[in-house]
Amino acid sequence: MASTVSDGGRDSDRYRAAQRGLTRLLVRDVRGLRRLILPSRLRTSVPDWVGAVQAVIDQYARTSAALGAEFYDSQRAAAAVPGPFTVPVQDPPPAHQSEASLRWATKDLWERNPEEATEAQQQPIETRLTQAEKKAEAVAQKLVADAGRETVREAVRQDRQATAWARAAALGSCHFCKMLATRGAVYKQDTADFRAHDGCHCGVVPVFRGQRFELSDKAKEWERLYQEYAAPYSGDQLARFRRALAEHGRLPAAH
Repeated sequence: MASTVSDGGRDSDRYRAAQRGLTRLLVRDVRGLRRLILPSRLRTSVPDWVGAVQAVIDQYARTSAALGAEFYDSQRAAAAVPGPFTVPVQDPPPAHQSEASLRWATKDLWERNPEEATEAQQQPIETRLTQAEKKAEAVAQKLVADAGRETVREAVRQDRQATAWARAAALGSCHFCKMLATRGAVYKQDTADFRAHDGCHCGVVPVFRGQRFELSDKAKEWERLYQEYAAPYSGDQLARFRRALAEHGRLPAAH
């Protein structure tokens, strides 16, 4: 008899909780580096800050990837599939990727001509520093979480005993993530795109030979709302789904 795997359950929730705990520590350390940015010396201090944050991202990305590998191993063992397999633990993000993300986060710090400056760039420097810090925390979170997600997804791609993967979203996730989670295990081994945004805590759930995937109760509720209130309206599904979650959902918006 085929075993059942789901986007919910103790293992997935525990893995997501571990990644969220990692995010809290990451944000703490990124915030601690804000002191490196000196408003009077932006052109020299911002590059120093970028390098320091990159080092923190690399450190936490390795831990995130290790958590992903541990989760995959536990799911594979639970599926009782034959044969050994070594999870290909992903490296930290390439330096150019994390640098570009952090440069984007700090783009409003620089002085602009009043005629060219956006509203954000016209704010006092302390306000701009606070906004840059929030953006940096968000992009760092995504880069670190991606290391864990990509470790699981790449393992699915390489493991002959894996057949697909599904997206696992939390109760408090955004409507975009919830919509994608309703699709279940439609992502086959060669599916390359996870589609995560800054602040996304969704996970990747592997599905192995002999297993049957079943949506969790919360994902079934999201699917019901999507099919009833959004699916029939081509081009407007996402907006209608968001309203349906707010107006007709039966689940609390909590993690």
